[in-house]
Amino acid sequence: MSLDGQTAKSDRFPETSDTTSAPSDAHGNRNLPLQFKPTEFVVYPAHGAGQILSIEKQTVAGASLEFFVIYFTKSKMTVRVPIRKAATAGMRKLSDLATVREAKRVLSESPRKGRGNWSRLAQEYESKINSGDIVAVAEVARDLFRPGESEQSFSERQLYVSALNRLCGEIALVGGVSEEQTIKELEGLMKTGTVKRSA
Repeated sequence: MSLDGQTAKSDRFPETSDTTSAPSDAHGNRNLPLQFKPTEFVVYPAHGAGQILSIEKQTVAGASLEFFVIYFTKSKMTVRVPIRKAATAGMRKLSDLATVREAKRVLSESPRKGRGNWSRLAQEYESKINSGDIVAVAEVARDLFRPGESEQSFSERQLYVSALNRLCGEIALVGGVSEEQTIKELEGLMKTGTVKRSA
């Protein structure tokens, strides 16, 4: 899944941009809990899986800051994440195979019916989707999956598609397969869970 030669249609600073921090020193990266390198695929909670194109320095409000420049293929968007904020923003490496297996196991479970009003549930689902936790995202997809689209409201469908896209983007990269193939596999697992519930 190479991003060579692709041009982002959108270029913006994310909400994590830090314009007031002291400039990072040349070895600032070494203090990060996780280290990221150009060309590496990562997960940024607000946007899903993307690839680091480069690390660049910019002067913002008089301070010299270093940014990860990350390209997200699905949304064709480039985001600059301040290196000093990457860990606190939840940016992480792709999940390992054990975590992907756990997410798939969750998808194959019977869906759980949410309690409370839809507005509160929608907020909970959105929070899970943007958490960067692949297992939490799998829970949302599982609980909102409906074999027939007519059974979903518009807002349920939007959240479901968002969760499924986040899952597929990451799981396809980890497994080295296409997103189309991954969607078929994941929806097959969720159909299994739905059958369990109706059995």
